[in-house]
Amino acid sequence: MATISNISTKYKDIISKSSQISSGSPARYQLRPKTERIGTLTRKTVGEKNPNKINKTILLVGERGTGKSTLINTLVNYAMGVEFDDDIWFEIVEEKRSQTESQTSDVIVYEIFDFKENTLPYSLTIIDTPGYGDTRGIEHDLFLSQRLLDLFSSEEGVHEMNVVGLVLKATENRLSDRLRYVFDSVVSLFGKDMENNIVALITHSDGIKPENVLQAVGAVKIKCSKNEDNEPVHFLFDNQQSTQRTEETQLGLENGWKVTMGGLGQFTDFLKTSRPQKLVTTVEVLHERIRLTACIQNLQERIGLIELKQTEIKQTKEALEKHEHKMKKNKDFTVEVDEVYKGKETISGGMWWLFFYEGAVTCKVCEENCHYPGCRMAWSPGLCEVMKGGRCTVCTKKCPASDHVKENWIYDNKTRKVQRTLQDMKDKYEENKAESEKKSSLLENLEKEMKELTDNKDQFLEESYQHVVRLEQIALNVDSLSTHVHLDFLTEKTKERGDTEKVQKLEEMRNRVDEATRAGLQYMFGKITAAGKAVKEMISK
Repeated sequence: MATISNISTKYKDIISKSSQISSGSPARYQLRPKTERIGTLTRKTVGEKNPNKINKTILLVGERGTGKSTLINTLVNYAMGVEFDDDIWFEIVEEKRSQTESQTSDVIVYEIFDFKENTLPYSLTIIDTPGYGDTRGIEHDLFLSQRLLDLFSSEEGVHEMNVVGLVLKATENRLSDRLRYVFDSVVSLFGKDMENNIVALITHSDGIKPENVLQAVGAVKIKCSKNEDNEPVHFLFDNQQSTQRTEETQLGLENGWKVTMGGLGQFTDFLKTSRPQKLVTTVEVLHERIRLTACIQNLQERIGLIELKQTEIKQTKEALEKHEHKMKKNKDFTVEVDEVYKGKETISGGMWWLFFYEGAVTCKVCEENCHYPGCRMAWSPGLCEVMKGGRCTVCTKKCPASDHVKENWIYDNKTRKVQRTLQDMKDKYEENKAESEKKSSLLENLEKEMKELTDNKDQFLEESYQHVVRLEQIALNVDSLSTHVHLDFLTEKTKERGDTEKVQKLEEMRNRVDEATRAGLQYMFGKITAAGKAVKEMISK
């Protein structure tokens, strides 16, 4: 238990429930919040909940090293009424999170309720996303988006947002590719109604207007709240509140404290007047993005299957035209074609850590992959994000969830060399045909089969295009990196279809990618490449 002597009586109760980190000036104490684990989320609560107070919610986003942890601690001390002359400092965020927590707690929710000396007219909920853009790679970042979806859509989660704070160091002259990627990953999650609730929180500041940082934010066109000068709304914070005070550092640290208190005063006033945004649209954006990704992945596989079948039909037609006379005279005469079939391929999967179940959701009826990669949290197909109203939004027949399985394998389009007689060809291409169609020549049936495949391909492209259009209607940042990953494929296939109007729309979206977004894409693909190399190295060992 911490020593209470020589400390202002107003903090005795809090100190008695804390652990001393260090003595000195200021004396530092680690708060012992009530901690709950909800799946992969961690909730930490301090103070006494006042049912008569409204709550304000903040989501903090930034790279490691920008000072998010210090900013969270600063907000807690401000809420507690800690002043410079109190010569004390409380921390809710541990300086070095344990390895287990850093690996599993990818979203941490801090709830700051009432204290005896509370200075705020509202309680605070602060959401930290410590894992974005870290060394664990692109798959992990997509996984974090899923965790935010869980938080925003669960009954015990967060259902409205007052502020999204983009945390930046005052020394930034430009936003790195990595930082651009991190911000884009988060901003693209929200609906259009969030723009005026996104602000810049600038740390390690000396109190002077950070022209370079504001220009850097403007240069990458992050959609956020703007002030009367059309600059990003921003607040300044010094990050040295817990630094030990000496005769030499006292004056500088006190001035830094004043910078932070000024920034906190302005920020909390902004919070007081900010209108909370319901996260219904955000949840819809997140679900739609997951479905978009799953749909296009499935679409690519279906188109790949169609193109393989078209090759098989082309080979069959050429063989028939070349050898039909011989095949009619000799029923045992055969030709070789590449037969298309569905195989199964094992993937790495199963349960890992305590909460994740990596696997693929597949449809047994359509024999298609409906959600792979990226399905980690659903323990059964019915709980997967691609299901809506009990049916799949991805597979060809939009089958019920009960027709799906989640396993550690996927369907794979394959070909094999086979020998076929004329009768084999008739059996294959006249199977399930009406009697009137069976009277048609084999060549005519092949032509009909080719047309049906082309029509299906067009239908699949239209379905995927509508996903992109829907996302543009609801998303704050439709020009996000994750959307552009899919545009090249869609544009190429739509050009083949000859739909000039849709091609123009897709190319307009592609052309909106500015230099900063391209840099973010390069960073993202760099992470994918690095991850791929690591996997290959593991396999080769």
